[in-house]
Amino acid sequence: MISDGVEDEEKYLAAGIAGLQQNAFYMHRALDSNNLRDALKYSAQMLSELRTSKLSPHKYYELYMRAFDELRKLEMFFKEEARRGCSIIDLYELVQHAGNILPRLYLLCTVGSVYIKSKEAPAKDVLKDLVEMSRGIQNPVRGLFLRSYLSQVSRDKLPDIGSEYEGDADTVRDAVEFVLQNFTEMNKLWVRMQHQGPAREKEKREKERSELRDLVGKNLHVLSQIEGVDLDLYKDTVLPRVLEQVVNCKDELAQFYLMDCIIQVFPDEYHLQTLDILLGACPQLQPSVDIKTVLSQLMERLSNYAASSIEVLPEFLQVEAFSKLSNAIGKVIEAHIDMPIIGVVTLYSSLLKFTLHVHPDRLDYADQVLGSFVKKLSGKGKIEDSRATKQVVALLSAPLEKYNDIVTALKLSNYPCVMDFLDTGTNKVMATVIIQSIMKNTTHILTSEKVEALFELIKGLIEDLDGTLHDEVDEDDFKEEQNSVSRLIQMFHNEDPEEMFKIICTVRKHIMSGGPKRLSFTVPPLIFSSLKLVRQLQGGHEDKENPFGEEASITPKKIFQLLAQTIEALLNVPAPELALRLYLQCAEAANDCDLEPVAYEFFTQAYILYEEEISDSKAQVTAIHLIIGTLQRMHVFGVENRDTLTHKATGYSAKLLKKPDQCRAVYACSHLFWVDDQENMKDGERVLICLKRALRIANAAQQMANATRGSTGSATLFVEILNKYLYFFEKGNPQITVASVQSLIELITTEMQSDSTSAEPATNAFFASTLRYIQFQKQKGGVVGEKYEQIKV
Repeated sequence: MISDGVEDEEKYLAAGIAGLQQNAFYMHRALDSNNLRDALKYSAQMLSELRTSKLSPHKYYELYMRAFDELRKLEMFFKEEARRGCSIIDLYELVQHAGNILPRLYLLCTVGSVYIKSKEAPAKDVLKDLVEMSRGIQNPVRGLFLRSYLSQVSRDKLPDIGSEYEGDADTVRDAVEFVLQNFTEMNKLWVRMQHQGPAREKEKREKERSELRDLVGKNLHVLSQIEGVDLDLYKDTVLPRVLEQVVNCKDELAQFYLMDCIIQVFPDEYHLQTLDILLGACPQLQPSVDIKTVLSQLMERLSNYAASSIEVLPEFLQVEAFSKLSNAIGKVIEAHIDMPIIGVVTLYSSLLKFTLHVHPDRLDYADQVLGSFVKKLSGKGKIEDSRATKQVVALLSAPLEKYNDIVTALKLSNYPCVMDFLDTGTNKVMATVIIQSIMKNTTHILTSEKVEALFELIKGLIEDLDGTLHDEVDEDDFKEEQNSVSRLIQMFHNEDPEEMFKIICTVRKHIMSGGPKRLSFTVPPLIFSSLKLVRQLQGGHEDKENPFGEEASITPKKIFQLLAQTIEALLNVPAPELALRLYLQCAEAANDCDLEPVAYEFFTQAYILYEEEISDSKAQVTAIHLIIGTLQRMHVFGVENRDTLTHKATGYSAKLLKKPDQCRAVYACSHLFWVDDQENMKDGERVLICLKRALRIANAAQQMANATRGSTGSATLFVEILNKYLYFFEKGNPQITVASVQSLIELITTEMQSDSTSAEPATNAFFASTLRYIQFQKQKGGVVGEKYEQIKV
C-alpha cells in the first residue's frame, strides 16, 4: 500500500511538472512577444498546478520551486514593463482577474513586489493588502507556501529604518505588523495540518509538519533582521505577540520549535532584558513540550553571552537573571507534574552551569541550585533512570571542573545530599571522579572539618552502601577504588600538629567503619601519615629540654597509642604480614623519638605476630629478615631489652624450616652484634658465634643434600658466609682472624673441587669475584692492604 502511494505521488508530481513546464513555455513565448494578456493567462494556468492536494509537502516543495523560478522571470518582465511606462496600478488590478484564487494571489504578490519597488504607493499599504488577501487560501500546505512566497518577495522591501521604502515615523511598526500577521496566519495553518486526516496517520502528519517548520520559522528570522526593532519594540510588541501565538496554539511541535527559534534568532541582550516575559510563557506550554531542552539552550546562550565580555556581567546582576531563571524552573516543574526525573535533573544541571559561568564568585547561588534540586526530588529515593543518573554526575562534576578545587566544592552544603540520590555504582563513580580531581590538581586538604565533609562525599568507596556485599564487587575494581582512597589519604596535611592529629583521627574513624576487607589498603597510608607527624613533632622540639612534656597536648606517645590500636585492627582482615611490617615501622619511629618502652612494645607485638600468625615458610623468611634489619638500626634499647630481642631473633632464625634459610638468617643476625657507629654495640665474639653456627648449618645442609640426592649440592652458602667474614674482618672485628678467613677459603676450594659437589656457574663466579676482591684490597695498600696481605688466595 505504501509503495503504491509513493508511486502515485510520483505520477502526480510528474504530471504537475509537465503541465507547469508546458504553460511556462507558452508564457515565455508570450513574454518574448510582449503579449501581456497571454503571458498572464499562461502564468495563471501554470500556477494552477499548485492547487493540487495529492502531493506530500516534500513533493509539493519540488513543484513550488519550479514555479518560483518561473515567477522570478515574470517579475523581471513586470519590472521591464514598468520601466517602459506601463502603469503598475493597472497591472495590479489586471492580475486580479485570474479565475482561481491561488494563481491570482501568486500573481498579486509578484506584481505587488514590483509595485512597492516603483514607490507609486506606500509599501505598508501594499503589504497590508497582500497579507490580508492571502487569507483566502486556507488549505494548510498551499497556504504555507503562498505566504512563504509573500515573505520571500517582500523581505527586502519592508519599510525599515534606513530602507529606501522607509515612510513616516511608524514605518517600522508597519513592517513588524506585516511580518507578525504573516507569521500568525502561517502558524495557524501549520498547526491545522495536525488535525486533518485520520488518526492513524498522525505520525506521518508530524513528519510532514517537521519538514515545513522552517517556512514558519523564517518569519522570526525576518523579524530579527529588521534594523528598527530595538529593545523597547521587541519587549513591548514583538516578543509578547509571538509568545501569545506560541502559547495559544496549544501544539507541542509548534511550541517547542518556535520557542527554540525565539532563543536562537534574537540577540542575547534582548533575552536578558526580557527574561520575565520569556520565562513567563514556559509554564503555560503543553506538558509534553520538551521544556528542559528549551530552557537549557536559553541558559547556554546567556552563559556564552556572559563569557563574551566582562562588561556585560553587571547586566545579569541588574536584571537578577539567576533569581528569575531559578524561579521559572521551579514553576515549570510545578506546572508539569508528570515531568520525568531526567527533565528535572537536566534543568538544574543547566542552571548550575549557568550560575558557575556567570556568577563564579557566588557559591551561595550554586548551593541554592543544589538545594532546590534536593527539595524537588525529596522522597523519591535513588534515581534509577540511567540517563538521569548521568545528568546528576554532570551536575556534581560542574563545580569540580569550574573551580578545579574540591575545597571549594566542600563549601556547598547540599553537595552530599545530591550524591545520596545516586545508586551505589554511580556513587562510587562520582567518588572516584572527586578523588581524581584532587590528585590532578594536587589539592591538599588542610582541616579535619573538610576531611569529614570529603569522606561524606566518597563514602561509597569507604563503606558498603545499601548492604552491598564485597563478594558482589569485581576484585580488580575494588582494588583500584581502595588504591585511590589510599592515595587520597596522602593528600591530607597541615603544618599545625594539633589540626593534623584531628585529621588523622577523622580518617581513622571513617576507615575503621569500612569493614576488614578495606583495611589492608587504607591503614598503611594512615600509619605513614601519622609517622610523618611524629617526625614533624620530633624535628620541632630538638632544641628543647623537655621535648614531649606533659604540657604538650599532642605527643608522639599519644600518636603511637593510636597507631597500635589501628594496626591491631589488621588482624581481623587477617593481614599479619602487613601488620608486622607496620609494627616495625612504628618501632623505628619510636626509636628516633627515644621512646624505649614504646619501641619495645611494637617489637613485642611484631614477635607475637611472627609466632602466632605467620606460618608460611616464605613469609617467615621475609619477616625474620625485616625484624633483623629493623632491630639492627635500633639504638634506643638498653642492654637487657636489646639482648632479649636479639636472642629471640636468633632463635627464630635457627628454627626456620629450610636449612639454607636458617643459614642466611643466622649469619644476618651477626649484624645485630656489630653496629659501626656505636662502640657499645660491638661484640666480636658473638658475631663469630653466629658465623660459626651459620657454617654448621651450611655443612648440615650439604650433608642432607648428599643423603637425599647423592651430591652435596652447591657451595653457595659457604661463599656467602665468607663474604660476611671478610666484612667483619675489614671492620676490625678482632675475633675474625686471618687464619679463620684462610681456612674458610681453603674449605670452599676443597668443596668446589670435590666430585660430590654439583657444579654451578653462578657459585663459581661468585667465589671468583670474592677472591678478586681480596686481591684488589691487597693492591690498595695502606692499613686495609696490610690486613689482606696475609690472606693467600
